[in-house]
Amino acid sequence: MKGALSWPFLRLYVLTLLYFSANAILNVIIPLKGESLGATNTTIGIIMGAYLFTTMLFRPWAGLMIQKYGPIKALRTILAINGLALLLYTFTGLEGYFVARMLQGVCTAFFSMALQLGIIDALPEKDRSQGISMYSLCASMPGIIGPLLALGIWQAGDMQVFTAAMIAVAILTGGVGYSAKMDNKVAEPAEGKTKQGAAMLKSFSQLIKNPHLFKCSVLMLTASLVFGAVTTFIPLYAAQIQSGNAAIYLMLQAGTVVVARFVLRKKIPSDGKWHSAFVMTNMLILAVAAQAVSFSAIGGAVFFYIGAGLMGIAQALLYPMLTTYLSFVLPQESRNVLIGLFIAMADLGVSLGGVMMGPIADLSSYSTMYMICAILAVSMILFGYDRRLRFVGSR
Repeated sequence: MKGALSWPFLRLYVLTLLYFSANAILNVIIPLKGESLGATNTTIGIIMGAYLFTTMLFRPWAGLMIQKYGPIKALRTILAINGLALLLYTFTGLEGYFVARMLQGVCTAFFSMALQLGIIDALPEKDRSQGISMYSLCASMPGIIGPLLALGIWQAGDMQVFTAAMIAVAILTGGVGYSAKMDNKVAEPAEGKTKQGAAMLKSFSQLIKNPHLFKCSVLMLTASLVFGAVTTFIPLYAAQIQSGNAAIYLMLQAGTVVVARFVLRKKIPSDGKWHSAFVMTNMLILAVAAQAVSFSAIGGAVFFYIGAGLMGIAQALLYPMLTTYLSFVLPQESRNVLIGLFIAMADLGVSLGGVMMGPIADLSSYSTMYMICAILAVSMILFGYDRRLRFVGSR
């Protein structure tokens, strides 16, 4: 196999799958554990949001460090800290969970930036969207079985199984990560670009000044807010829906992401042009998905699971398309840091999905909260249209 499916990249995808497997379990266990301890939706949202909020803060720095030194040097340290974070979950309460989420956030900032920037740098332009899609696919695959395992652990009431699962994931991920070797082209440090460090903080202004980065960031921030609200509160909302099951919902959504990213990976634009119809359709699907989840409180499980499938389609296609587009249009000399800022906006959106939507759920209901998510997605449909954005020769 060649390109994005060659052996060096397959090894990176396997490592990605292992790394994110713990989160697939924690995304269900933490809300349920928090509710059992009497925590409000606001508190649960803050704990869940701490993970990607920390990731957001560290991504630009991670992009700079990886560009300067190369991804392989940081990988072993990252995996050791991640293992420590997973161990914290096994013997602490909500306060310890909050600290562990922050540690995971730091690790994920470096891990995901290392792999995604490595893929972008190593693959030909025509294969970039496939590589990003495969990375995202493997990051999503644990979500197929993880929620079912988590719900089984919780319903069994035996947290020793949870402890064993976290330890096993930490050891297995560390073992594979320490023994893995990146392709030389992937691991090559970007020497000679160290002057970018002095301008890293200045690059934040590009979120507003660069029209390509601004549009992609706003779209991703809004979409990720909806995704974050689903991840955080579906384990609690499902109990209010007749025949609703959080594990089935999350498995269906993750399964749709995996299938769509693999089957449609060649359909994702990889030509440096802005495809308004593609983006607008994705935001429409997201809006319908959120509204279906909202209506399921009245309409029942059918709408609940339809929302899961549609949510998975939107999640599968939007991020790879926007990331690939930015890899073409951003200036080469600052591309890594600016892509880091874009991914940080995705992280911020997921975090806000818990932090902002938690109080809304406390004051109203989960159904109302998801209706607000649908309204936000609708507002992005017209925002996604722009016939002026085209590939520019900034490379």
